[in-house]
Amino acid sequence: MPIKPAFDMVKEATAVIETIAPADAIARMNEEDFLLVDIRDPRELEREGRIPGAFHAPRGMLEFWVDPASPYFKPVFAEKKKFVFFCAAAGRSALSVRTLQEMGMENIAQLGEGFSGWKKAGGPVEGGGA
Repeated sequence: MPIKPAFDMVKEATAVIETIAPADAIARMNEEDFLLVDIRDPRELEREGRIPGAFHAPRGMLEFWVDPASPYFKPVFAEKKKFVFFCAAAGRSALSVRTLQEMGMENIAQLGEGFSGWKKAGGPVEGGGA
């Protein structure tokens, strides 16, 4: 059986999850009940910078950090917030949000176009180097 293309999976996930436009996320970023969640690799944050106030949850640990029964659970995910996940270009975040939906997490979305869309829309960025 051939491998299902990753981009087909991203397209399928995007069809069934909520996507928030970068401009809308920029407008809401300082609301108490709205939290941007950066799932990029730490090297990406170091190289490209980060969104001020975003919570970093590495993609590899996400399901474990969200699961209250996991020893790795992070209490931030029990808060009553709108969680908006993002990666570099909205591929990993689409798959992540879909998986979290399947786990039963509610009030979640992805950031359209990811961090690149955020920067293109003029969102604030801190840090970054090369």
